[in-house]
Amino acid sequence: MADLHFLANPARFRRFSQRVLPGLTLATLLSLGVGLYLALWGSPPDYQQGETVRIMFVHVPSAWLSMAGYALLAALGAALLVWRHPLAALMARGAAPVGACFALTCLLTGSLWGRPMWGTYWVWDARLTSMLLLFFLYLGHMALTHAFDDSERGDRAAAILALAGVINLPIIKFSVDWWNTLHQPASVAKLSGPAIHLTILMPLLWMAASFTLLFILLVLVRTETEIDRRRIEIADQDA
Repeated sequence: MADLHFLANPARFRRFSQRVLPGLTLATLLSLGVGLYLALWGSPPDYQQGETVRIMFVHVPSAWLSMAGYALLAALGAALLVWRHPLAALMARGAAPVGACFALTCLLTGSLWGRPMWGTYWVWDARLTSMLLLFFLYLGHMALTHAFDDSERGDRAAAILALAGVINLPIIKFSVDWWNTLHQPASVAKLSGPAIHLTILMPLLWMAASFTLLFILLVLVRTETEIDRRRIEIADQDA
């Protein structure tokens, strides 16, 4: 907890980020390279879906990271509203576009996957609709941060939206259990164990780890950018 409080200072966080970014960038590139090889050539086609199943290696990690990214936004929103951590608003500004990109990737790859499986690119399925709502929540968060001349007011408004919208996360997760949907139920995170063969499960988990590294890398870079932007704003105000 002391370490997290130490990093809550933007200047200290920036120094920490600059130290870890080179190694993190290398690890991300290597992991993505291995993951793409495993996804494209190291795993067999599915006995029913054929080569189409390879979309899963991008679609599923994107879905996981878009949900994790919004949970991060909600946590940062709470830190801003309750403890007024100076870094929380800046990291939220940096994380929101990254999470939105993962949510959009999930929607697009899901549509491409749905066409051969369901015969259509889109249905107003509970899982798809709630994921679309998540994407709009990201867009709303980004819009609110820029909707006020006073950036602090925008950050607080966006934090409130992040906390209110977090209720959508369990809806996304359990929608396939609560309603009749075309979307397949969970096949990895199951109490009875994964329902996917190891030859497909291992590349999927590797890609999920690679996308997690990519998410962290992009959030760090964008948070640094927001710290620099805020410094310029303060310098302009003082001038």
